[in-house]
Amino acid sequence: MSAAGLSTAAAATDIVLLHGWGLTPAVWAPMRSLLGGRRSSAPALPGHAGAAAANAATLAAWSEHLAARLAPAATLVGWSLGAMLALDLAHRYPARVARLVLIGGTARFVADDASPAAWPGLAPATVEAFRSGFARDPHATLKRFVALQCLGEADRRCVQTQLGAALTALDIGEQGDEHRDAHISPPAAPTRAVTPTDRAPVALADGLALLAGSDLRATLAQIEQPCLLIHGEHDALMPVAAARAMAHALPASRLEILQGSGHALPLSRSADCARLIAEFWDA
Repeated sequence: MSAAGLSTAAAATDIVLLHGWGLTPAVWAPMRSLLGGRRSSAPALPGHAGAAAANAATLAAWSEHLAARLAPAATLVGWSLGAMLALDLAHRYPARVARLVLIGGTARFVADDASPAAWPGLAPATVEAFRSGFARDPHATLKRFVALQCLGEADRRCVQTQLGAALTALDIGEQGDEHRDAHISPPAAPTRAVTPTDRAPVALADGLALLAGSDLRATLAQIEQPCLLIHGEHDALMPVAAARAMAHALPASRLEILQGSGHALPLSRSADCARLIAEFWDA
């Protein structure tokens, strides 16, 4: 089944996997091969891997874009930004999401130390540096983001290579529709600023804005679907403390912490993720 989007064939799909920022559905390939024949699809996020953009640069618009292609009663698996979208989809479209799996997820990407409901995350200055850096040099920022995802992984070099091969291409001509399922490594390109004529850089800049500005903490108690959280012990992007806080707030949740791992669990711990998802799906 094509991973580029959820077509009419998605009516037969049971597991839907949403990838993270700057990546493509190719990042799910190792894990999907281990799901034991269970039906799955992996749509590209808006503006990623050649997919159409959402109508607006908001979490609601990105969720609406995906919900329109989502078959009812899916088991929705999200990683990183995909986990935030999965949470939002479960809240906005509960009839379309029967079960929820959040891998390396959080309800708020940016740390909040100012309010009584403090939340662990990346420092606001670090997040803003990513956004401004992406505007100046998208390729260098993607490379830095990949390196950060690999922190805490036992085989960092191998995981970094795999992530690099699954990145969304930033330049026109780097990839066409036929590559949406392929492992793609973006070629070197001269540094340039993001312009509105380049769909992928604009969509990725919007994705960073979603990560920086989204706060789903208030919705957690309203998500009634069974939820499995899978998190790396040494995740440097989404601290494990955030996963523990979500597990406490979600009404029907279970947290599995994978020891000795970081953020890139679909690649570094694909067998463990597939096993946990299969057990959750079969229950």
